[in-house]
Parts: sequence; C-alpha cells; structure tokens
Amino acid sequence: MQPRLVMAADGRTLAVQSFGDPAGRPVFLLHGTPGSRVGPTPRPTVLYHLGVHLISFDRPGYGGSDRQRGRQVASAAADVQAIADELGLERFAVVGRSGGAPHALACGALLPGRVHRVAALVALAPHDAEGLDWFAGMTASNIRDYRAAERDHLRIAATMAQRARRIRDDPATLLAGLRQELSGSDASVVSDAGIRRMLARNYREAFRQNADGWIDDVLAFTTEWGFKVQDITAATWLWHGAEDMFSPVDHSRWLAAQIPDATLFLEPGVAHFGSFRVLTAAVKWAAGAPG
Repeated sequence: MQPRLVMAADGRTLAVQSFGDPAGRPVFLLHGTPGSRVGPTPRPTVLYHLGVHLISFDRPGYGGSDRQRGRQVASAAADVQAIADELGLERFAVVGRSGGAPHALACGALLPGRVHRVAALVALAPHDAEGLDWFAGMTASNIRDYRAAERDHLRIAATMAQRARRIRDDPATLLAGLRQELSGSDASVVSDAGIRRMLARNYREAFRQNADGWIDDVLAFTTEWGFKVQDITAATWLWHGAEDMFSPVDHSRWLAAQIPDATLFLEPGVAHFGSFRVLTAAVKWAAGAPG
C-alpha cells in the first residue's frame, strides 16, 4: 500500500499510512528507532474490531519523509498536528513505542487541546532528567551510540550511515548484531519468523533513502528535547518490561514521577521487545475502546 503524502508546516513531505477503521477513533502510532510507518502494528482485523483508525508516519529522514535538519523531540508535535489537520481530526490519542515514545510525550505536552491520551511503551526519559542516571542499566551498544553522539555529531553520522547501508541490504544484520545483548525474553520474541519478517520490512523501509532519520533521532535524544514532560496534562499510560536494557526501566519510573496523570505498568520477566505484545492493549486504552 502506497503512503499518503502530507505536507508539513514548513513544506516538507511526510509519508503517512492508515490502518483499521477509517471512521474509527483516531490514534497516532509513533514508530521506534530505527523504524518506519510499516513497523509493528496491531492486525487490521483487530483494529476494525476495536473501532480504531490507526495513523502511522515516517519521522523526518526515514522512509518516504523528508529530513528535518536539527529537529528536536518536540518537533514531532507539529508534524502530528499537520497530519491531523489534513485528515480532519480534531482530537486524537498518541501511542509511541521505544524511540517513538519520547515523541508521543511531546505531543501530549505541546498539543494539550487535541491529544486526550498518551501511551508510551519502553520510553526514554530526557537526557537532562534531574536525579536520573541516564545510562545506568543500559546495554553497551546504546551507551556507545549515545556517548558518541554527545562527543562528535559528524563522526556518529558517518558511522551510522555505514551501518544503515548494511542493514538496508540485509536487515537481519541489525538483530544479529544485537543477539549477544538480547535477554532471554527478547530473544524469544525475535525468534518468531513472522516478527523477523516484519522487522526486516520495517528496517528496509526505514533506510530506503539513507540513515538521516536514525542519526537525527539519536541526536535529538541526547540534546534538549524542547518541552517539559511535567506539562503533559493528558492521561498517560507508561509500560515497561522490567528486564529492558535498551531503554532501562528507571526511565519510565522517572517519567511516572514527573507526569501529573501517569500510570506506570512494570511487567516482570519481559524486556524491550515485549512491547510488541502489549501494543494492541496500548492502542485500545489510548482510543478509549470499550470491552
């Protein structure tokens, strides 16, 4: 299915995909890092049953969306607003998984009149979060990338561009490179053939042009986000696997203590990719779907 192209406020093109019931309750799903609009989603039949219109889009620099140089995490709110305006949606919910979670929180903080619920799965906290050891419990590969981004933006860009080319040509290399860092529960999730096919399609689309989206995500996470999570007034649902080392669980604990109307669910025995399993529940909650 070809994406719908929507113009952002500054003239960039955003590649947008819709799933489920076009007349249903609107929910934006913000993809992980790296990722694309064709990443993990609940099945269309499930979305129809829930009465949900799910909208996903490539963040700038990924897939079919134009790059936005120097973007902050906060920048996602303006793009979501542009898509909502194009689709005629006044009020909606936002769900973000992994690298999409901070961007979902940005929508909750910066679009208070339009976002009524926010769900953030395996989220990162702001890089300057007071009282949080941001790197504690984080897997070595993520520490390497984020530390490199802090030190030298040009060097990290060149390194990630090279990695992205390898992943685009053979998406399995990303999971293969992470294999030694996967917990038992994460390894079990990604051993499923259907999950692996979905992830291969997702990564191939993410890097269809180049690595710009991935680079800009990493830079955005390690600099000023452009909003305060304390300003989120919408009901917020935080979920985290207690064994997660890609986004350590203390990040969600910190967020839960800062967001006024937040509920935190910590699930023992699962880790980062366990968020795939709870995605349907998150979308259902965000939409306010009955049953």
